[in-house]
Amino acid sequence: MSGFPRSSVRESQAYERAGPKSSIPCLHRWEPESKSAAGLLLPDSQACGIYPDMPETPSRTTERKTLRKWLVAARPWALPASTMPVVFGTALAVVIGGARFAPLLFLWAIVTMMALHSAANMLSDVFDFRHGLDREVTPVSGAIVRGWLTDNQVLRGSLVLFVLGTGSGLLIARVTGKSLFVVGGIGVAVGALYALLKACALGDLAVFLNFGLLGAAGAWVVQTKSFSWLPVLWTVPMAMLVSAILHANNWRDILTDGEKRVTTVAGLLGDRGSQAYYGCLIFAPFVIDLAFISLPRLAGGPLRPMPLTFLVVLLALPSALQLWGRAVRRAAPRSPLDFIVLDGATATHNLVFGLLSTAAVILEAIVKWG
Repeated sequence: MSGFPRSSVRESQAYERAGPKSSIPCLHRWEPESKSAAGLLLPDSQACGIYPDMPETPSRTTERKTLRKWLVAARPWALPASTMPVVFGTALAVVIGGARFAPLLFLWAIVTMMALHSAANMLSDVFDFRHGLDREVTPVSGAIVRGWLTDNQVLRGSLVLFVLGTGSGLLIARVTGKSLFVVGGIGVAVGALYALLKACALGDLAVFLNFGLLGAAGAWVVQTKSFSWLPVLWTVPMAMLVSAILHANNWRDILTDGEKRVTTVAGLLGDRGSQAYYGCLIFAPFVIDLAFISLPRLAGGPLRPMPLTFLVVLLALPSALQLWGRAVRRAAPRSPLDFIVLDGATATHNLVFGLLSTAAVILEAIVKWG
């Protein structure tokens, strides 16, 4: 973060210590000591119904209900990133693939994805805690750092969720087809190894696969009982935005990750390279969708053209431009938290883009079936 105001650097480092590094965050109220950020409020912590506004004390910690402790450990506010590709892939299977919608299988797939994502979150927290990446208690700290659960308890909980999620996936695959064994197997392996992958600059690829391509492909298989490359290709734009969330987090944390010897794409690219990479991740999805809409119509070929209804995703372009503005102005932000919470803002943009993509499929169904 060369060239950043010292106050912004201190705030960034404080925010970095504020919670699990690998999460796709739910933003909470943060009250830094520096005057430059005083009075700035992110969405209230109680909006998630988990974190208290009051400082933690041993007595309050012991009074926490078991369910709330485990919710904090599992980080359910991060789940939209993994469940949106399942929703999108299901919509594609029904509208484009001609499958008859199976609601119970859809819900089963969603719950399975949630279990596996939560398991990966918990395992990642254990990794961060044991490697000294997350040790200080703040209003948005995880259950391990707060002392609500030990790292061994969270590790065991993670293993339980991995077993349940894997078992559930195997049962779905038995019902829907062998190709799901391959898609799901890759996903489980990536999730189980995520903590290690993110430490050697492969975290971006991991979330690109699990929270994008594999989620949509698996959802398609669940509904159609066959594999297709179409949902894989059409989910690339959404997958890039998920990678943008993680990159924004790692870009902010270049200094501290370097001190802890954690290698990320942001660390390898440096500050200026990270800006270019981030720009590619947030703007390329629009270009790719436009290419999928136009090129098959102009050039022909085996690739099915994306419906014209996908032009609706352009409604998210102003949001992407706002994100880019935050990134470009990181050395002199309009608000002290603009760059610090860029990852959370990118997560919101990803959700909007995913909802618009799903809406495009639904609009196509309305046009198609009148």
